[in-house]
Amino acid sequence: MLQVVINAFLLALGLILPLGAQNVFVFNQGALQPRYVRALPITITASVCDTLLISLAVFGVSAVALGIAWIKVSLLSIGVLFLLYMGWVIWRSKPSAAKDGQARRLGARRQIALTASLSLLNPHAIMDTVGVIGTSALRYDGLDKLAFAVTCITVSWLWFHGLALAGRIAGKADPSGRFLVALNKISALIMWGTAIYLGLSLFE
Repeated sequence: MLQVVINAFLLALGLILPLGAQNVFVFNQGALQPRYVRALPITITASVCDTLLISLAVFGVSAVALGIAWIKVSLLSIGVLFLLYMGWVIWRSKPSAAKDGQARRLGARRQIALTASLSLLNPHAIMDTVGVIGTSALRYDGLDKLAFAVTCITVSWLWFHGLALAGRIAGKADPSGRFLVALNKISALIMWGTAIYLGLSLFE
């Protein structure tokens, strides 16, 4: 069980760390809101959307592939390739979007609407959950699968609330961009490590 939790934690962290559109929006709104509590509509919406996607991925994808060996192997292989590719892209990326200054202070309704669209209509988010988290969950059954899902969801909730709080404390994204680049490097390494872990499971 502990190994399942650790694997889920590292996988979810590696997937959520890259500063794409969703994370930049949460961070910038956290920085722009006069108080942290004003950013809660964003963090709660993003967390709920991730909870929905993760739940559908873990239990939906697993149900489809249950008992069909070639589908399981195919999905795991796709997940490994996707992680290797995304790790490479993220390693080379320079997240300049965080300093474009495009974020504006928004009301609660606009916050919820924009956050939901960035979460549910984001192809990367769907690929991360269905293509990676869902296929990773194929290795587990019963309580292990539940623990895997709960851990991934917990990481998501902690991350979005922490990201908005970090934005509130910082006020703005790091002007030099060094912190964001380092964050992406760490994320890429975690993704590659997870890809190796999944790849080895194909031979079990």
